[in-house]
Amino acid sequence: MTTCLAHPIDPTALKELRSADDAGRRTVPVTDEEGGAPLRCCLRRSAPGEHIALVSYAPQRRRAAEHGVDPGAYDEQGPVFIHAEECAGPDGDALPFANAHRTVRRYSGDGRIVGGRLMEPGGFEAAFAEAFGDPEVAFVHVRAVEYGCFLYEVRKG
Repeated sequence: MTTCLAHPIDPTALKELRSADDAGRRTVPVTDEEGGAPLRCCLRRSAPGEHIALVSYAPQRRRAAEHGVDPGAYDEQGPVFIHAEECAGPDGDALPFANAHRTVRRYSGDGRIVGGRLMEPGGFEAAFAEAFGDPEVAFVHVRAVEYGCFLYEVRKG
């Protein structure tokens, strides 16, 4: 099995998102009173009392700009939670948020969707083996089923 690694939002993008999001709105930090928000900066759930922000993030737009391709209709943006201040990032290389149904969207190198799959809790290994068994797949996005939110990108390790 090929090793697959979860990638949080890039530190440069996080720095930008902490002042203004990808929709051009000023970032407004809040104190998370309850905890449990899925943080895309460190790939864990927030703890009560942490300072977080809900921002609009456009992963395909940013990736397309980095690779010199046109995101076309895949230039979507959606809400993600991040720490309001810089954090240490992920602690280890475990695949996060694996205890619920997820969707895996497969993308080609130019950022076009080439397939997808609904994953059962704990079904990451089979879903990634299937995805990366296709030579056209360059990366995948793991998304929440209930809202369709981007959780993180996975690439072959």
